[in-house]
Amino acid sequence: MKIVNKCVFLDRDGVLNNDRVDYVYKIDDLIVKNGVSEALKKLKAEGYLLIVITNQSGIDKGIFTELDVNKVHDEIQSRTGRCIDEFYISIFHRTITKSLATKPGSLLFEKAIAKYNIDIANSWMVGDRLRDLEPANKLGIKGILVDNEYHENYPEREAKNLLDAVDRYILN
Repeated sequence: MKIVNKCVFLDRDGVLNNDRVDYVYKIDDLIVKNGVSEALKKLKAEGYLLIVITNQSGIDKGIFTELDVNKVHDEIQSRTGRCIDEFYISIFHRTITKSLATKPGSLLFEKAIAKYNIDIANSWMVGDRLRDLEPANKLGIKGILVDNEYHENYPEREAKNLLDAVDRYILN
């Protein structure tokens, strides 16, 4: 019998760490949000896979490299107990390179679902923008909008931050 996994997909900037207009690609600019480590540990304790799906369009723009992004991801892992199972990144910017990997495209979700045999009916996506939730909704994954500083309307599920999303929706 094949094991089926439940998963929480996570956007990076705005969910795990503070977002910046000029990108987060230097460790000195990385500020992990309050409660993230606790939220990730709670999810792991309940058997969830944790997969980050993030647009990093500054790579396509030539502002930073994939190596810079990987260093930031390693630092996020260090600061949060190495709970994240995998980071999927889209390196493309929609005005330069068209790609289904870039959210709101669903390609990176589909790759993770296939690789990890993810049960979409028992999985979640947490994002801070509607474009983070669009591919999840398309695939039948429940979405939660957090830290809604963009004032986007998502009537289904909103939370203050990742820990609030975990406590109010995912583990409730």
